[in-house]
Amino acid sequence: MNKYTAPNWTSSALITIDTQNDFTQPDAPARIAGTAEVLPYMQQLLQAYREANLPIIHVIRLYQTDGANVDICRKELIENGGVIAAPGTDGAELVPEIKPQEAPHLASDILLQGEFQQIGPNEWVMYKPRWGAFYGTDLEAFLREKNVDTLVFSGCNFPNCPRTTMYEASERDFRVVMVPNAISGVYELGITELSRIGIVMLPTNEVVNEVAGVAAPL
Repeated sequence: MNKYTAPNWTSSALITIDTQNDFTQPDAPARIAGTAEVLPYMQQLLQAYREANLPIIHVIRLYQTDGANVDICRKELIENGGVIAAPGTDGAELVPEIKPQEAPHLASDILLQGEFQQIGPNEWVMYKPRWGAFYGTDLEAFLREKNVDTLVFSGCNFPNCPRTTMYEASERDFRVVMVPNAISGVYELGITELSRIGIVMLPTNEVVNEVAGVAAPL
């Protein structure tokens, strides 16, 4: 950590990745092992960011049932009748543990058009068409408009979407914090590799303590 990579907590945003029912629940069709187990840590991060009124962005996948927007490694599965995080289904929804109270259902039609759906006072959902949340989306412009320069990552399946998005964030000169105990599928070599490009590793309790001192304007 140095003066260029150290987090600026007052200008940070919390990112959750793909923590949806179809990737998390015990009987889910595409369950990612370990995601349910990291939910308590994600809840702690979310509570801290909500109390500090700092931005939260939930990044999700939506797979249209005709396979039109599906990445090639899963396209055949969906075309053959597989249903995973399909627009308008309960499986595509954020898991209850991370949704704010009174949050509306996901507006899949709006999300698929690239718009951000607000689900809380300073909380949004966005759709990403591929592994990385910056690919083919307006995420960077959205964050710059809100003067965010630090991103804190949590969520589902580190080897795929979280890792890709952290690389993309680093390429755009965001300060990046990875919270290993709040992401499923983490392994030591991945932590080592990301640490070498300036991504800061912090446990949930340290992030919560840092954010607790932030008083963001309402």
